[in-house]
Amino acid sequence: MTRDSVGTLCVVLHTHLPWVAGHGTWPVGEEWLHQAWSASYLPLVEVLHDLADEGRRDLLTIGLTPVLAAQLDDPTCLREHHQWLGRWQMRAEELAGRRGAGRDLRDLATHEFRAAGRALDTFDHVWRHGGSAALRPVADAGTIELLGGPATHPVLPLLPDPVARLAVASGLDDAAARLGHRPRGVWAPECAVAPGLESVLAAAGVEHLMVDEATLRAGGGSTDRAWAWGDVLVLGRDMQLTDRVWSSRSGFPAGADYRDFHDLDHPTGFRTSRVTDADSSLKAPYDPDAAAGQALRDAMTFTAAVRERLSGRAAAGEQPLAVVAWDTELFGHWWHEGPLFLAAVLRMLPEAGVRLATLGQVAAEQRDTAKPVDLPAGSWGHGKDLRLWAGDAVADLAREGREVAARLLDVVRRCAPPGSARDPRLDDLAREALLALSSDWAFMVSRDTAAGYGRDRHAGHVRRFHQVTDGMDTVDRLRRAGHRVVPHLDARTLHRPGMTGRLTGHRKGVRRPFAEVTP
Repeated sequence: MTRDSVGTLCVVLHTHLPWVAGHGTWPVGEEWLHQAWSASYLPLVEVLHDLADEGRRDLLTIGLTPVLAAQLDDPTCLREHHQWLGRWQMRAEELAGRRGAGRDLRDLATHEFRAAGRALDTFDHVWRHGGSAALRPVADAGTIELLGGPATHPVLPLLPDPVARLAVASGLDDAAARLGHRPRGVWAPECAVAPGLESVLAAAGVEHLMVDEATLRAGGGSTDRAWAWGDVLVLGRDMQLTDRVWSSRSGFPAGADYRDFHDLDHPTGFRTSRVTDADSSLKAPYDPDAAAGQALRDAMTFTAAVRERLSGRAAAGEQPLAVVAWDTELFGHWWHEGPLFLAAVLRMLPEAGVRLATLGQVAAEQRDTAKPVDLPAGSWGHGKDLRLWAGDAVADLAREGREVAARLLDVVRRCAPPGSARDPRLDDLAREALLALSSDWAFMVSRDTAAGYGRDRHAGHVRRFHQVTDGMDTVDRLRRAGHRVVPHLDARTLHRPGMTGRLTGHRKGVRRPFAEVTP
């Protein structure tokens, strides 16, 4: 029985990995892609297809970055993932046959073997033609809204206007080619915004996006409604509800019965323990049934928390609306039971009187009544500013990124003035520049998560970019390495009207953190 309606919740997932195909395997590289694919993307799409078959609509907003979409559609990646799933079954057999394996390990091996078989069946029937083909049916059915995103996931406030416009436009073009329609909303990489970016987004046809709560409140807004940032509508992430899942200290994934991500059986790669206790010697064996029961209980707890939050807002005279947002990879990859929790929540909330809606749906409903907001620079990263991508720890990477952007603009200006025919060589050069400008490399260094890998990847893309412009390498070689990423990129976008660099002041005295490059 459905309870009385108390308000609206938007659930937003950010789906992203950098381009790792052909760039290492373990511990960071292609293995990262296949783990997230098998543990998060496959079960999520399976859940979405089930919900669509039940006739459910407007449940979820999913941001899928162009660089990840390219990997999920790539024939080589698809073939390798199918092989990876087959090896998953083989690893389960190895665990079951291990000498001295007790009942707990044998039961876990059976569980993993069946899970691998189910994943192989899903892959064969749903993913045969790639991730775009897997997602389009649920998007076309109206079950989800898919957000676009800038090519290669750069921090837009750190780019000169023309390069930011190239990233946004080529990312949306890529989404249109893969999904059959051009998204009206985007996921801003790292939720990073700054004054002036609203014009870049609006010029590309972007109508709405989500920002972090701290950014919106710093601009005088609140998270209970949509706000007009120039011609773009913005909604803010509600951290009170988001942290019920997201918080590393008190979030649901820390529950004792859940699978412990950090406890690894290295010979087979399986995680064999529950969270149980901080002391690894006291951890109990993983029990899938106990974990499933915990996921359903936490789903009920979260549903009650959403209802309480929306009711409280209405009682306080606010709009009964909230937005929660998480990385998709949390559900399954980091938190093994996350897909089960998410499926339960998406079914429970409507029964509890909570209307589920997409960002685009709410933006359309509130466009005519949205009040203006003036957003400062901000992100959802540590410190809620841009320090993770431009702070002291990565000052050298940020400087090299500015040099790449400036040189790209100079090369395109000299080699392809307005009105020139499209030049695939310049497209490939621009693509390599955008790969160097990906936010992932600086993040890895600042947070000291695979910092060496992040520095190596950044340095490799920067080196290849400069080698081409110096005539030390060939564009043909570059194309073989990177043509699969955003294949529709057109460097001539840098010459579209209005792309002439950015002023560096702001009427409230907040300095714009955009690079000062005028082509």
